[in-house]
Amino acid sequence: MLWCIVKSAMRFQFIQSLNGKYTSGNIAKSVILLSFPLFLIIFNFSIIKFSNQSSPKVYDRSLNLTTITKIKPCNIFSGEWVPYSKEPYYNNETCPLIIGQQNCMKFGRLDKVFLKWRWKPYECEIPLFDANLFLKIVKGKSMAFVGDSVGRNQMNSLLCLLNQVAHAEDISKRYTNNTTNIWRWFYADYNFTLVTLWSPFLVRANDSDLNGHSNKSLMNLYLDNVDEAWASEIENFDFVIISAGQWFFRPLIFYENDQIAGCHKCEQKSIKDFSHYYGYKKAFRTTLRAIINLKGYKGVTFLRTFSPAHFENGEWNKGGNCERKKPFTKEEIKFDGYILDTYMTQVNEFIEAEKKARKRGLKFLMINTTEIMLRRPDGHPNNYVYGYSKNKNVTNNDCVHWCLPGPIDTWNEFLLYMLKMETY
Repeated sequence: MLWCIVKSAMRFQFIQSLNGKYTSGNIAKSVILLSFPLFLIIFNFSIIKFSNQSSPKVYDRSLNLTTITKIKPCNIFSGEWVPYSKEPYYNNETCPLIIGQQNCMKFGRLDKVFLKWRWKPYECEIPLFDANLFLKIVKGKSMAFVGDSVGRNQMNSLLCLLNQVAHAEDISKRYTNNTTNIWRWFYADYNFTLVTLWSPFLVRANDSDLNGHSNKSLMNLYLDNVDEAWASEIENFDFVIISAGQWFFRPLIFYENDQIAGCHKCEQKSIKDFSHYYGYKKAFRTTLRAIINLKGYKGVTFLRTFSPAHFENGEWNKGGNCERKKPFTKEEIKFDGYILDTYMTQVNEFIEAEKKARKRGLKFLMINTTEIMLRRPDGHPNNYVYGYSKNKNVTNNDCVHWCLPGPIDTWNEFLLYMLKMETY
């Protein structure tokens, strides 16, 4: 039992060190806090007080040495949502690039309280998004969002944030007729290309049902084969943001070495049933290794962690909704259960891949948003989306994507902060 506690504390501290400049430098303080349950057991719940060191230790970029520094880095992912009185960066009138799936105000959302919160790290202030600075950093470069529609959601947020100072041209049709899965935007004044490559599983997938794709259809996942639709595109990109999540909860058949290895919710007695973690782990392992092994790839890779849904009063297809008007406090919701386990499945694969990437001279960084967004049940479109009808017998509310503007804009504040730290 004691070893499990110590091991968990060490694992958590190692995760905290992954982003180097983006996590807290006070290792001594973190180890003390994480080891506190162990001291409680040993000393029979005695009260023990600790003081901080004046020169905190921080992990350097190699992740295996410590150095002494007087500059205390900031863990931008540790904090809370605080009231914020100012207007959002944009709205549905100032940004014409918001798609109907995320344009909550246009489709009837009247309350704006969900826009009156801002993420505040405990140890510092994260700067407001500066579109001019962002474009200065990415001038002459390219950036790709790879993953599901929540990844596209983040790109749409970025388009609106940049729209304050520069207008992008949609050049998707110059490159492909598949403008359902691939979108390309170009900022001529900055020679900057922004792309979304839609690949909800990151690995190769197709429909198992002969009747074709539907929300309930069974799909085949080839866990050891990366989806070439995106992998063949990113070799020359400077920045790649990887993310995936909600699609792994659906019915799936898992293939490895072109043989059925098992399934998830397939309801076929002849196939061994696995949890979604099995497919999620293998898909990220294949994805991250594929990036590492791209011969000409020299870009910076970001993993944006799992984005939780907030369905209440029913499942997504059984009347579940997300009608809350303000964030959860830490006391109201805990970061545990399947959300924590899904997140840790992803993080464990990232840890191993980062070691291999570093040996190749590649940078793998984590945008650690899972717990942050767990507290924002108020930020989803719910029924304020294009095509919603109250006459439906069963309403499929959207408690997966995020309203624009909304809390997802914070992800791009994180992205800019990390880009700036890497550049200057």
